[in-house]
Amino acid sequence: MKTAFIQASSKGNRPMPLVVVAVGVLLVAVGVGLVRGIPLEKIPDVLSEGIGGQIGDTMLTIGLGAMVGRVMGDSGAAQRIAGRLLDLCGPRWAQVAMVLSAMVIGVTMFYEVAFVIIVPVAFTLVRVTRTNLLWVGLPMSIALSTMHSFLPPHPGPTSVAATFHASVGLTLFYGLFIAVSAGALVALTWPRLPFVRRMNPSIPTGLVSDRVFSDEEMPGMGWSLSVALLPVVLIAGAAVTDLAASGSGPLLHFVAFIGSAPIALLLTLGVAIWAFGPRIGRSLEEVSASCRSAAQAMAMILLVIGAGGAFKQVLVDGGISDYIKDTTAGWSLSPIILAWLIAAILRVALGSATVAVVTASGVALPLLTGSGVHPEIMVLAISCGSIAFSHVNDPGFWMFKEYFNLSVIDAIKARTTYTTALSVLGLAGVLAMESILDALNV
Repeated sequence: MKTAFIQASSKGNRPMPLVVVAVGVLLVAVGVGLVRGIPLEKIPDVLSEGIGGQIGDTMLTIGLGAMVGRVMGDSGAAQRIAGRLLDLCGPRWAQVAMVLSAMVIGVTMFYEVAFVIIVPVAFTLVRVTRTNLLWVGLPMSIALSTMHSFLPPHPGPTSVAATFHASVGLTLFYGLFIAVSAGALVALTWPRLPFVRRMNPSIPTGLVSDRVFSDEEMPGMGWSLSVALLPVVLIAGAAVTDLAASGSGPLLHFVAFIGSAPIALLLTLGVAIWAFGPRIGRSLEEVSASCRSAAQAMAMILLVIGAGGAFKQVLVDGGISDYIKDTTAGWSLSPIILAWLIAAILRVALGSATVAVVTASGVALPLLTGSGVHPEIMVLAISCGSIAFSHVNDPGFWMFKEYFNLSVIDAIKARTTYTTALSVLGLAGVLAMESILDALNV
């Protein structure tokens, strides 16, 4: 990832560092607070309240999820899952194998982390089958983008769920239906489009230097797949139980406890540390180094989320949220569509999907009050909007461009179009899901 950013920088297209984004959002928050008449001496307290509320609800989920993903990657577990699916599907069904691998691994791993882990497998398959790089690699990237943008425990959806006081479990449960269907449809369609098939990039040199594990070094498929799916089973299982069961009792309380996102990921991390550490001969020092690297990588993302929370609080205390609510009260647009549109506009302007969703959640929060829309559906609407129109101000755009050895124009044709298609399909799925929930009186 660093190499991709360095190469992009040498061409004068350096993406904006996250620390600059965070500082910029904080400065804008201060400016908006002054314009809206918040007393100067109270602005620091408003910022602190917003940062504390946002970070307090999301730090554990995001941090633990990053650690689980890194431990799996450094042990070879993620490569084992991808390799086995390729073995089962065969070269003819390489696209399906890449989509399945990306979706399984991408549930808990961030886009950049999972991308770097799986892309060597895609390169190997391209060399063996002599197929187009995008024919194999594009479905992988699309599936990873979908999981990262639509579902908790990834930063965007998790932070929005905290803002709307939505159930993370229900958000994940509802979101899986939308993410899997929309992601698979776009992933298997886009490489077949004429303008994509005309692109035939070569495998870049010098970008993939991460370790490739031998078969003997990787943990077994059973352990690898079990750890990858454990948080999904716990979180979604608790959500299903909450929907299906009525009343209360010790068993239901226990299920709710282990199905909460922080506890589910904490349990998963504990299992991962043992399963991919001492059990396979890796020292606890090695596993600790993986966790430490993941935590360091998340520091900047948490800073951005905190800055977005501060901006959200300024919007609330400055009365802008009420103004937006009053302004849009007479609009015929559905609150879901309006929330999606706000997130999409902010995504185009800001580049960072995480900043876009956190900012959009503060702007769209008044729309939820009295609308009758499920908060989990609003979370998914904003998350879907935040993936649209990825372009040159998005760091992920440059990673995609460099690893697939594309020109800027071709990267825009491939990535900007697929992210927009995912966003629109996601919105359609969210509207359909809300209709289903209303029909079922859920």
